[in-house]
Amino acid sequence: MSVVVNMEAKTLTVDQEITFYNQTNDTLTSIVLNDWNNAFSEKESPLGKRFSDEFYNKFHMALEEDRGGTINLYIEDTDKNAFDWERTKMNPDYVKVLLKRILVPNQKVKLHLKYISKIPSDKFTKYGSFEHYGMHLKNWFLTPSRYERHQFVQYSNENLDDIANAVSDFDIDLKIPLKNAITTDLAINNLVITEQETGVNLTGKNRADFELIIEKESSYRSYKIGDLEVMTNISSGRFNDSLKAGIIKRIVDFGTNEIGKYPYDKIIISEADYEKNPFYGLNQLPKFMRPFHTDFIFEIKFLKTYLNNYLKNSLQLDSRKDNWIYDGIQVFTMIKYIKKYHPESKMMGSASKYFLLKGFKMAQTDFNEQYSYYYMLMARKNLDQPLNAPKNKLIKYNVQIANKYKAGLSLQYLDDYLGQGLVSSGIQQFYVLNYERQTNRSDFENLLKLNSPKNIDWFFNYLIDSRENIDYKFGDLSKTKDSITFTVKNKGVPLVPMPIFGIKDKQIIFKKWLETNEIDTTLTLERKSVDKLVLNYKNEVPEFNLRNNWKSLYSFSLNRPLKLTFFQDLEDPHRSQLFYVPTLFYNKYDGFAPGINFYNYSFFDKPFMFSLSPMYSINTKSIVGSYSFAINQYLREGRLYNIRYSLNGSYYHYAPDAAYSKLYPSLSLYFREPSYRDNRKQAIFVKYNIINKEPSAIVIDSTDNYSILNLKYSNVKTEIASHVKFLADVQFSGYFGKASAEMEYRKLFKDKRYFNVRAFVGTFLYNTNDTQNYNFGVSRVNDYLFDYPLYARSDETGLLSQQYIMGQGGFKSFVSPSESNQWLVTTNLSYSLLWNWVDAYADFGFVKNKGMRDTLIYDSGIRLNLVQDYFELFFPVYSSNGFEATQKNYSEKIRFIFIFNPKSLINLFTRKWF
Repeated sequence: MSVVVNMEAKTLTVDQEITFYNQTNDTLTSIVLNDWNNAFSEKESPLGKRFSDEFYNKFHMALEEDRGGTINLYIEDTDKNAFDWERTKMNPDYVKVLLKRILVPNQKVKLHLKYISKIPSDKFTKYGSFEHYGMHLKNWFLTPSRYERHQFVQYSNENLDDIANAVSDFDIDLKIPLKNAITTDLAINNLVITEQETGVNLTGKNRADFELIIEKESSYRSYKIGDLEVMTNISSGRFNDSLKAGIIKRIVDFGTNEIGKYPYDKIIISEADYEKNPFYGLNQLPKFMRPFHTDFIFEIKFLKTYLNNYLKNSLQLDSRKDNWIYDGIQVFTMIKYIKKYHPESKMMGSASKYFLLKGFKMAQTDFNEQYSYYYMLMARKNLDQPLNAPKNKLIKYNVQIANKYKAGLSLQYLDDYLGQGLVSSGIQQFYVLNYERQTNRSDFENLLKLNSPKNIDWFFNYLIDSRENIDYKFGDLSKTKDSITFTVKNKGVPLVPMPIFGIKDKQIIFKKWLETNEIDTTLTLERKSVDKLVLNYKNEVPEFNLRNNWKSLYSFSLNRPLKLTFFQDLEDPHRSQLFYVPTLFYNKYDGFAPGINFYNYSFFDKPFMFSLSPMYSINTKSIVGSYSFAINQYLREGRLYNIRYSLNGSYYHYAPDAAYSKLYPSLSLYFREPSYRDNRKQAIFVKYNIINKEPSAIVIDSTDNYSILNLKYSNVKTEIASHVKFLADVQFSGYFGKASAEMEYRKLFKDKRYFNVRAFVGTFLYNTNDTQNYNFGVSRVNDYLFDYPLYARSDETGLLSQQYIMGQGGFKSFVSPSESNQWLVTTNLSYSLLWNWVDAYADFGFVKNKGMRDTLIYDSGIRLNLVQDYFELFFPVYSSNGFEATQKNYSEKIRFIFIFNPKSLINLFTRKWF
């Protein structure tokens, strides 16, 4: 390639020749070229769709100049005859070149290409053009795709760093106006730098890819470790440079000894590489709160990033199909490194020594134990996916955390079981095999089996190819002074080896591996004065539930003693935990109500969960609060994945002089799509609401008590680019029966403006009640089921009465009629005027009440959308009431949305992961 770089325009003008040598046994009629840079040219590309799926809005909201693409592509042969080529709108990131004549095995063909690569901003993927006049170039040129199994691999760019390039030799002439610094892992030849131009020739052999960084002044330091040059700009804070050099040497040498020698002369370890896949846990706290020394943070960042780049550049694997092997070797090696050089390190670093944190499991957890917790978070949500699933089919959390950590833990488990370093030996043999040829999962599996003296089919059947949970527990147990007779039962499907420990006074007396044929059978062991038997004591097996692994040998002793813990903590398999945390509730009638929430679940879901929240109402000087008991039944196969049986209740005031109590048993059925990446969520809810309202002298038509059966169906799919929702609701009681449906659609257009339309239809099936208690609300939701978080549900005037809840009629202006006791049809529209901060809205519909003609109602105005669905303001302009902006007391017409609920706000951040 001859490449001319324009730093101002962020373009590379490329004149390229590809000599393609058909080393296959097939006759070819076309060649596929990867063009991943062009994925940035379309918002509807697979890359754009993935950004949308994961609620990443920077790409869809970006200016045209910030996105990249391949411009003016022209392909010809050596005689300057143009080749025909194809690129689909669905897959704009690879090109199919139609050859003029067939290419038989061992023949060559030359392609001459001319094009301009527009480099995207690095804010999308961490790679690209960045501020202060620089570029971190990756996947910016066209190159042949890898050919295997009689076809070219056609992978789209989905921001997964798994491009399937054919191994090539590179020869690049690079010209950049003005003086610049160049950092690359290719060989640098004939470097000429003047004030007017920077020119250089770059070469490399037998490479699938390379890195190239252009800066005004280089941010990289070079370290020579034996024959390898390591270039890095990993941020490290301030500490001795000789210490940094020592850390780098230790990591490089450790990787060489544990895996094998790096096949190239240079390797780049950049901050962008680390930020792409950070060490989760280490990066979650603000810098001033991080309880790790600066040198340790640098060491972990460099270790993780070095191993990632080292393996990706060395192993000739399919990064999309067999990514678990990369991840497994990386994390397995990290675990061994920490064991060797930082055996006493904790998950929370020096914070484990703080007096206030000493009682927390999180503070006392060893550094290497955290991998199990991060994986288990998804297993307990029933969102884990098998390790052999293609990388592009995994949800984001599983790609970057859960599957990565489980892969490493699984290899560690196998290594502990086999002993004698057999897994490490298999990894080294597999690494050497990658010097010779393209490899795959079968090669790795065969080497591990060849090294093993035992049958390890269970490892691949259950830990790699299945998402079935491992869960063992003790069955019957009897004891004598000298022996223990017991059974270990398999609660799940996987039948795998399990370690059993004999414990006395928290000390390990013995350890034995139970083979698969010893499960569900009666066993006898020598007692050796132990007081407890524990399965998987050191969490060597990635087991779903560790809480049922304990068996006390004393007659009157808890298997796991109770531990009362302030605030949230990790699940402690050694204890039965009860958590408590201060809470604060508010509505106008109870005022601020401080209290304490008692609950039994940590960060993980449990089969049985409860929450008790007693509070003291400052206004009424009484006890209020809520409670919840739930049983979760997770189904591992099929679309129905969670059944929840619940009993919930609450007691608060609905008026200054009256309270309500609500009790509702419920059944919830949750469904998901076969593809876990599909954001569609479906659910069916069955609730029986039992409500008792104290009579109020202030509220008209206050009812003593009533019961309502409520059936709901929800079907919602939300992404950055679009949102579709359908809700159906049916209610029955002795007084009335009613049915309603709500449909909503939101679309983001290419000009970065949103259009939103919602339709609501509701009708009474029968209505023998003469009060307004159960009517459909037009401007205010009629919350007789006490489902909505209203701050002043009985007020007609005052600031809190202006709270807006999107439900039922959905009108923003207080129009008349305000309710319907027969049927209601409304439509709510909004359109972005200024990006997605300021919208114009309009509502219209018909209201029908008994004995009255149907009435047309409408309103319109401006919405200030600060945090969508959580903090918004509505300013009415014109409605059925007339021109509201000029009417008296306009401030009383302004509506607001304000959600004071931390759990709801957290969903804004977690939805991109799950």
